[in-house]
Amino acid sequence: MTARLLLFTRFPRPGTTKTRLIGLLGDQGAATLHREMTEHTLQVVDQATASAPFEVQIRYTGGTPAEMARWLGTHRQCVDQGDGDLGARMDRAAADAFDESTDSVVVIGSDCPDLNPGLIKRTFDLLIRTDVVLGPALDGGYYLVGIRRAAWERARRPLFSDMVWSTSEVLTETVRRIHAAGLDHTRLDFLGDVDRPEDLIIWERARNTKT
Repeated sequence: MTARLLLFTRFPRPGTTKTRLIGLLGDQGAATLHREMTEHTLQVVDQATASAPFEVQIRYTGGTPAEMARWLGTHRQCVDQGDGDLGARMDRAAADAFDESTDSVVVIGSDCPDLNPGLIKRTFDLLIRTDVVLGPALDGGYYLVGIRRAAWERARRPLFSDMVWSTSEVLTETVRRIHAAGLDHTRLDFLGDVDRPEDLIIWERARNTKT
């Protein structure tokens, strides 16, 4: 079996990242936070590959290939997300993977510092027999979505088309659509994203645990 993890992130250019935190942290502070959280997430992903081998591809926006290489190294596979809303960009990334004969795809962002190697490994294990895996976020969205090849054509439209993103109803609507499409799904643990000033305690706790 082949598997691919897609990490969605943005080049940490001041003024364009973590915009809801700029009022508190400033342009540079918000960009630094995003850079540190992306690097933290990559460390978690790298640890997970030790027990659950999978390909890692970074899907980025807001930067150039040269900037991404200088930031994360030339050994990383980095691909521009392309145009469209979040759903269109996730659909494109997953479709590329399945077009390349991948058996299962997992999409994550860099906003969930409590995501750990065990949850990533469990997701790929679940996708052997489960159509869709969701990592529910405390804000009503999700921090992870996994799809297996056998479910892809039935799952792609319910998951990624005509969704109102960044609302507290994303998870509920996603689950409703999955059921309507006749698919099964498994949910992981609820975790918190870091998007707003009140969420920074999540990052501080994760960083302190790491050190």
